[in-house]
Amino acid sequence: MSFALHLVPLAGFAGLMAMAAFEDFRRLIIPNAVPVGLCLLWPLHLMTAPGMGLAVGATAAGCAASVFLAGAVLFSRGLIGGGDVKLLAAATLWAGPAGTPALLVLTGVFGGLLCLFVLTPMGQITKAASGQIGLVQESGAANRERAVVPYGMAIAAAALVVTIPPNFS
Repeated sequence: MSFALHLVPLAGFAGLMAMAAFEDFRRLIIPNAVPVGLCLLWPLHLMTAPGMGLAVGATAAGCAASVFLAGAVLFSRGLIGGGDVKLLAAATLWAGPAGTPALLVLTGVFGGLLCLFVLTPMGQITKAASGQIGLVQESGAANRERAVVPYGMAIAAAALVVTIPPNFS
């Protein structure tokens, strides 16, 4: 059995995604080193993965740029965190053009499930344990509550589901 070199950057990808999910749950912050690390590992993945080439890489970079720009608009409106935007753009880079729609749909599904979990009694117990997620009082004239959800967990889960299995077929 020969050593599959393309699995080395893939292992780094999985580790960095796990780190992003953990840190987002723990502190509601995705360290900048995670998306930077994902972007630095991606060219190695591009060179070693079977079926990858410059055309696929250029298209993947275009998809990632589009996701980043759309995310930047959402961030400017206060609808998504900046770390989530960077992580989703880096995940799009790894998913490639064929996996981008599945990545976005699964991120939405996992994020919705995570939001529902936060609103359950078990989610409130988890909130008490972490001290970060759940319902928080929003300042301002509206004086309403809003849900704070570690969406990086949903992004990381979707990225792992979309990116890892095609590399084992």
